[in-house]
Amino acid sequence: MNLYHCQIDLAHEAKALAFASAVEQWMEYLKGRQAIKGWRLLRRKLNLASDSCKDFLLEIQFDNLTQLDQAFRILGEHDEEVERLYANVRALIARADFGLYRPFPDPERAERMALI
Repeated sequence: MNLYHCQIDLAHEAKALAFASAVEQWMEYLKGRQAIKGWRLLRRKLNLASDSCKDFLLEIQFDNLTQLDQAFRILGEHDEEVERLYANVRALIARADFGLYRPFPDPERAERMALI
């Protein structure tokens, strides 16, 4: 499994519940097309975080990098529904930072280490 990790601050005028709804619609669309395995949206609680932490955390699960590539390919489609769903999310975001993570040690590395 791979985890695409997005830290997000909303635009000043954006409403949190509208953002959550837009994310749900976009993620469920991608999930329905089997481009993602799962997702979850989290919000910082009680402002307990360092200054580098954003207000929202979106985690998107992929079985493998092929599935991640499929999600990006869907985003590149010239399809009105795809463009609308993505634009509804993107319009509410002021800033986002991204990272791709994997379990560690991964099964392949653990197996190699066991041989040493």
